[in-house]
Amino acid sequence: MQVYFDADADPDLVRSKRIAVLGYGNQGRPQALNLRDSGVSQMRIALRDGSPSAGRAGADGFDVMTPAEAARWADILVMLFPDEEQARVYRDELAPHMKPGAALVFAHGLAIHFGLVEPRADLDVVLAAPKGPGTALRDEYLQGGGLLSLFAVHQDATGSARALAFSYTAALGSGRVGMLETSFAEECEADLFNEQAVLWGAIPELIHAGFETLVEAGFSPEVAYLECLTELKLIADLIYQRGIAGMRWTISNTAEFGALKGGDRIITADTRTEMRRILREVKNGSFVKDLIADAESGYPLLKTSRAKAAAHPIEAVGARLRALKS
Repeated sequence: MQVYFDADADPDLVRSKRIAVLGYGNQGRPQALNLRDSGVSQMRIALRDGSPSAGRAGADGFDVMTPAEAARWADILVMLFPDEEQARVYRDELAPHMKPGAALVFAHGLAIHFGLVEPRADLDVVLAAPKGPGTALRDEYLQGGGLLSLFAVHQDATGSARALAFSYTAALGSGRVGMLETSFAEECEADLFNEQAVLWGAIPELIHAGFETLVEAGFSPEVAYLECLTELKLIADLIYQRGIAGMRWTISNTAEFGALKGGDRIITADTRTEMRRILREVKNGSFVKDLIADAESGYPLLKTSRAKAAAHPIEAVGARLRALKS
């Protein structure tokens, strides 16, 4: 896969445009701040009336407007509202007002890939997907680096969509470290699979299970927390810096032998079968269907899951141990 850098992008392309960032949360705020620091001077934040983020955006020096107002004003609209809200926002507030030849930028391919948003034929539609949370995107930028990002073109109405994707992604800071070309489908499906099968689904459950196993066997909750959660951050840093094989060079023979004895007993053939089932549910759209259904019902499943996680005993232990640092 070819990797692109700042030298491949025209920074003046985004600097010359009016850009409206829709949403000012995990991705909206860091992207807006990075764009401004990269020389984008004509920028607004688009939020729903009464949004609690309006005060923070104003304090950061941005003018705030509604999505419909932004659609009339902007050359580029950056869709950073939650995935399940994007269809309504585009249909009711953006599509009737966007300028001919304007551009839609997405940070995730879901709404386009699964047809929740069907963009007008005269619009450029591109993907700029930093591979990490917004806090990391901002922190890396301020340190002179960036996050690797994926980019893609779904619709090129003006003939300049790919150049825009380069320019926008580079302005986030990703041109400093690398920009990789993909498709909306590949980015979306890989990301949804990873969220369920590895990062946000499997790893927290593995931590809970390890903690519970030790506590049930009579170990102190504090020791269980340190072993099953705190050390995860340290090992993740090593893997990020060195890769999995390189990480093994930094741990003891005992730890490495423990990985040899235990890994395949936890990640079994049944686990891999379930991963393939999760991927099928992502690709056939059933996961997105369930997501939209939960959103339309007021998020009963998501609210129950949040409450269950917050009530787990590991949270109280973690609060006590984190307090020691301060």
